[in-house]
Amino acid sequence: HTVSEMQQVFTQLEQLRMPVIAAIQGGCIGGAVDMACACDIRLTTADAFFCIQEINIGMTADMGTLQRLPKLIPEGVVHELAYTGRRLPAQRALVLGLSNAVFESQEELLEAALAMAREIAQKPPVAVWGSKQAIHYARDHTTHDALQQMAWLQSGIWQGGNLLEAFLAKQQQRPTRYADLPPLQSFADADYRLDQAPS
Repeated sequence: HTVSEMQQVFTQLEQLRMPVIAAIQGGCIGGAVDMACACDIRLTTADAFFCIQEINIGMTADMGTLQRLPKLIPEGVVHELAYTGRRLPAQRALVLGLSNAVFESQEELLEAALAMAREIAQKPPVAVWGSKQAIHYARDHTTHDALQQMAWLQSGIWQGGNLLEAFLAKQQQRPTRYADLPPLQSFADADYRLDQAPS
């Protein structure tokens, strides 16, 4: 039961409606690899490395690395890292696609991560969220199913004023101004409850 609750922490990170950018400096070890794999984008310093440390202390990684990492890099490399506990250096992680970019210093890393976040923030939040949903759904489903899900998703995205705002901002040569996504609401907090429904 405790393992499932701990796994849910990283799943929540993966399911956030906004993109999550990991800025990784130095060792990304054990649970940090679980966390990095749940992020959307990983940027590293040149001295960074990834290590599935659990095997070195007699354990199996159990917080999501073994489930998410094979969807990010070749399975054979995951086997190698999981069985040996070897370090995956930043440059090899870049070549494999685990890292999006490598920077020489922590300052350059953080500057790049914040610049990317600012660039994403200029895009329509609902379209960014929709893109994240579509990418994750496609990762876990067939192309046919993912295309069908995209058609449903896009019909909702087109309902807002995002296309008009993007057009006007470009025409007026100004930054975009998109409304924030509405806050999430649980069924328990909803005003309308089944026990109040008319019979």
